[in-house]
Amino acid sequence: MSGHLNFVLLPSLSHISVIFSVAKLCVFPSKIIDLDMKRNRNREALNALKSGMCSEKVKICFGNMFIKFPKSQATQMIQKDQEQLDSELNHLRKGLKANVNHLNEKQGKPELSGYNLLPLSADEMKAIKSVLKR
Repeated sequence: MSGHLNFVLLPSLSHISVIFSVAKLCVFPSKIIDLDMKRNRNREALNALKSGMCSEKVKICFGNMFIKFPKSQATQMIQKDQEQLDSELNHLRKGLKANVNHLNEKQGKPELSGYNLLPLSADEMKAIKSVLKR
């Protein structure tokens, strides 16, 4: 054996944290897009059910099979699915923002300004519209 020492460079914990944050950032957009596509399909189905073009019983696709349901029950199921998709999308978007902020912090960059803005509620919009009409 020769007198040479072999050094193995191990990444520090902060480097691993940055790599993990980048990996998460790569996964979040595809999940958000998939869930948004499902939400759009549900919205189209709800509009078709509301338009009245359907009979009292409708067929719903579950995986690779179609099952007949009463129109009211199908509407309720799709609306529940919409609520679940909305909450999951909001959770993913919040996680995306947190990961971007964490990555910027690790890189020594300042936090993005205006990144944590929330949309106005319906009541706030009504108040603004009433003020603008005066």
